[in-house]
Parts: sequence; C-alpha cells; structure tokens
Amino acid sequence: MAIFRAKEIAQFSDTELAENEEKLRLELIQNYGKVSAGGAPENPGKIREVRRTIARIKTEQGKRQA
Repeated sequence: MAIFRAKEIAQFSDTELAENEEKLRLELIQNYGKVSAGGAPENPGKIREVRRTIARIKTEQGKRQA
C-alpha cells in the first residue's frame, strides 16, 4: 500500500478514505505480526509511516465531520 501525504488525502472521497484506512490497518497488523513472531520486517520504517498515514486519514475525516 502506498503512503499518502496530506494533500493527496484531502482529494479522496469519504469512501476512499475509509477503504484506504482499512487497507492500511490490515498492513499494520501484518507488520506487527511479523515482528511479534520474532522476524524482522522488510522495511523497519514502514510501520512508522503506515501509522502516520492512518493518523493523517483520521485527521481528514475529523475535519470533514466538523
């Protein structure tokens, strides 16, 4: 899954935001699973970027509700 920036996220529709958030959450769970099983993730910085992208999506959703 791609990492999105705030400008890109602002252009998504509400349904696209929800879909991307769900995909990113699944990716995050998979990465955490690899780490908890004792393996090393392919890209250690990926977990941080996925978490930040999810936060950007949640921020945009909050702006739209207000």
